[in-house]
Amino acid sequence: MHTAEKELERILQGILDELLKEGSSFSAKNLPGEKETLLSKGLKDTPAHELGQEDMVTLMSADEVLVSKPANLEAIKAMKATTPARIGIGRAGARMKTASLLKFLADHAVAQDAVFADVSPEFLSRMNLFAVQSSARNKEEFLTHPELGRRLSEESLQTITQKCEKNIQVQIIVVDGLSSSAIEANIPDLLPALTQGLAVSGIKTGDPFFVRYGRVWVEDQVANLVNADVVVSLIGERPGLGTAESLSAYMIYRPDETTVEADRTVISNIHKGGIPPAEAGAHLADVIKQILKARASGVRLNG
Repeated sequence: MHTAEKELERILQGILDELLKEGSSFSAKNLPGEKETLLSKGLKDTPAHELGQEDMVTLMSADEVLVSKPANLEAIKAMKATTPARIGIGRAGARMKTASLLKFLADHAVAQDAVFADVSPEFLSRMNLFAVQSSARNKEEFLTHPELGRRLSEESLQTITQKCEKNIQVQIIVVDGLSSSAIEANIPDLLPALTQGLAVSGIKTGDPFFVRYGRVWVEDQVANLVNADVVVSLIGERPGLGTAESLSAYMIYRPDETTVEADRTVISNIHKGGIPPAEAGAHLADVIKQILKARASGVRLNG
């Protein structure tokens, strides 16, 4: 098991022990649906790693207010229902309460795992994505030398030249970026919606592929290699303590040596707690049609 996964399991089990200990205000009535069933059957006996981050988010639900004797309990619950921010968590002296601290540590472990774990070969096979790699030789180089993630390795240049269709309207690339979790969580719903939306509109699209250790700018090199009008980079965002599964889509029209960040059109915050991935895929197809029609992206598209 990955070191971060072991740490996460330890932290999650600590949260369960804290929330379910005798005398805790936490109860099954605070959990919806199947989580209520789990608790009524003895949630404390469920291994922490089988619950996962989303289960723990549910455990610390909007109904769970840890503030002692709040002046307006319903107001705190209403606020917690509208945001994943850490409000209504109370304090023990000058510190967080144990349950809040453990959940903070669990979210931090999930974020670390999203950065340091790799997208699995099984996932790429299931999504029918062949893999290439940036100039970064490993994760450490990728994280410490961002410029290496902006260009492809020599071997990858040859692979793309041999495998990819040329002179197309749209090329889609899936890039791990800073969150492998975002890729595995969103691509299964997003990619089919996007490709189907483009196909229905009669837009000529190359086969999508995966770029390991990639940054946003790698799409410029891909565009020139396959001679595509538009390249769409579906890339994992830097994970936070709210979610480690957020993904962004960067679109660029005919990049060249003068291209700057303002030339890119970006749709961000794609995940089940933000823009749902299937909905994002359909929306991206519409945006790409606008880019192709205007022959521009970024600020030029909206100017």
